[in-house]
Amino acid sequence: MEAFISRLKSHIEHVKKVGEHCSTEETTKQALILPLLDILGFNPYDPTKVLAEFAADFPGVKATERVDYALYCNNQPVMFIEAKPYSANLTNHAPQLSRYFNSSLGVTIGAITNGREWRFFTDLINPNVMDEKPFLVVDFTKNKAEDLVQLAEFKHDNFHAEKLRFFAEENQYIQQFKIVIKRSINEVDLDFVKYVAQQASVPRQLNTKFLESIQPFVKQAVEQAISDTVVKGLSSPTIITAQPVEHKPTEVQPQEVTETPEPDFIVNPDNEKIITTKDEQDLLKIVTELLPEIEIEGRDTESYYSVLYQNKTNRWLLRYDVNRKRPTIFFIVPMDDSRKSELERAGLEVQNNGAIFIEKPEHIYRMVGILRDSLEYCMSDDNFKRASSQ
Repeated sequence: MEAFISRLKSHIEHVKKVGEHCSTEETTKQALILPLLDILGFNPYDPTKVLAEFAADFPGVKATERVDYALYCNNQPVMFIEAKPYSANLTNHAPQLSRYFNSSLGVTIGAITNGREWRFFTDLINPNVMDEKPFLVVDFTKNKAEDLVQLAEFKHDNFHAEKLRFFAEENQYIQQFKIVIKRSINEVDLDFVKYVAQQASVPRQLNTKFLESIQPFVKQAVEQAISDTVVKGLSSPTIITAQPVEHKPTEVQPQEVTETPEPDFIVNPDNEKIITTKDEQDLLKIVTELLPEIEIEGRDTESYYSVLYQNKTNRWLLRYDVNRKRPTIFFIVPMDDSRKSELERAGLEVQNNGAIFIEKPEHIYRMVGILRDSLEYCMSDDNFKRASSQ
């Protein structure tokens, strides 16, 4: 990481030095964009890692339009980059990137840059539709190298689309929370005053009149708390004193009784051989998040764990088997060539019998399309009427 930060420091100085001279898009690419890709491990002279003028074959994109750069990992495109001149306003060009976005399965990350500022996008709100707001913005004329360690997530040897989606979601929430927290601290509205009073167990009825009366006190408390935190942070790393330190005898504190943590698995009270693991619980949680407002249930057996539609045994969306060396997943819909190709492009291994190797529950995010196909299949009564009549 030290070497990476050192190269970022040099690149920051380079951008500040030559940026103003990059008056055209091509100059910006050569002088500012390609050097950063090289720092990230995407060799601009290796077409198996950086492919210029990528032809995006996708509805809404003209045949003559091409993405400036497609970054590759394992012979698959994983990220698109749209380049603009150094002086360009990137906001005006975001719609152009959105037309290219996800033109190839497996590409869920896009970036637009003028060499100085980089804006990174994904599709957190609607699958296959680029979000309007970037999940990360980097400005090489304003940020310090130490502040840009997030860029390490985009390094070639560390690049993982699913991991970046988690990073994007986390970053998005943090930024939203920071806005709310800053506003609450600066404005100290009555909702915040009420929250503080409740947490402090103030023995009064928290009506509007009382909250307004203590609003100035809460504001002062916030200011003092921030000041105390800053002072403590500045003084805590090192303690320098010219006086000898008097060592007082250490008081032996009574040991606290620590509670034994509850196990993260569930044993079926009627059959101790059925143990619902944490991974199985996590899988159900993720599927529930992916299919909100859909009635689904998890059901465990000695052989596998099922996610059921409307708790009907024959309408199983998927079956998860952790009893093998490598856990696998089966979907109720057949694993045709199209679905198999989709999974392989997402970096998953599919067996001839339709089983999909799943190293961890979060990999279900790579199978959202097939999961939705399974839901549609289970929601159609016709599929099961035909099966029952045979």
